[in-house]
Amino acid sequence: MEQDMNRRELLKDTGKFVILSGAARVAFKTMQGETVPEPEKDKYKAAEHWWGMTIDIDKCIGCGNCVKACAAENGVPDGYFRTWVERYYVSDDHPEKPEVDSPNGGMNGFPVMDRPDAKSFFVPKLCNHCADSPCVQACPVGATFESPDGVVLVDQKYCVGCRYCIQACPYGCRYLDPRKNVVDKCTLCYHRITKGLTTACVEVCPTASRQLADFKNPNDPVHKFMRENHVEVLKPHLATGAKTYYKDLDGSVR
Repeated sequence: MEQDMNRRELLKDTGKFVILSGAARVAFKTMQGETVPEPEKDKYKAAEHWWGMTIDIDKCIGCGNCVKACAAENGVPDGYFRTWVERYYVSDDHPEKPEVDSPNGGMNGFPVMDRPDAKSFFVPKLCNHCADSPCVQACPVGATFESPDGVVLVDQKYCVGCRYCIQACPYGCRYLDPRKNVVDKCTLCYHRITKGLTTACVEVCPTASRQLADFKNPNDPVHKFMRENHVEVLKPHLATGAKTYYKDLDGSVR
């Protein structure tokens, strides 16, 4: 009896020092009555992605759903916008001087205006997540940075609220959050896309005008979109490497 007890104790103690494989370790701990956590699923691999967005202007109806969804998803303060929609009126007489309005960022849609003398269309705008971002270069403390998957982000723990990046952005896509006195902007819903979801604005767009694009994914529809359509970025002469691509962008759009 004493010999049997010693054998059981020896086996129990030996188990503490044996290096087991993953499966064997789970089995061993289960036999001992220990709770074993579920194996961790594959983590998001930033190096496998390169994010941007495409916008089909012809499909945008100016409903403002994207602006409302962005504000709700990201806690954007009233009167500020991570994304907004502009309405353009371009007359034949003065095509170089379009009339542009964006009441409350287009959040509540647009009032109907009968303008037979001009063509009108809507242009959604947001951070262009530039590959050569002027804002990244302007930030004196490194709070604004580019992630390995091509998203321009702001680490608000380091932001000192100097506004240099706001001045450097040629697209007017940044603002100083009055509640925290730090810079905020579109993050391309980074907390969503790294979990396999799309952005809030894309999710609610009723006409699929906006589409999240992963340029590193060979199966992403963005490649077909780029091949089959005439696409442009805003202010291409600035060579910022903007990654928000517009289909059939009117020359009057600023």
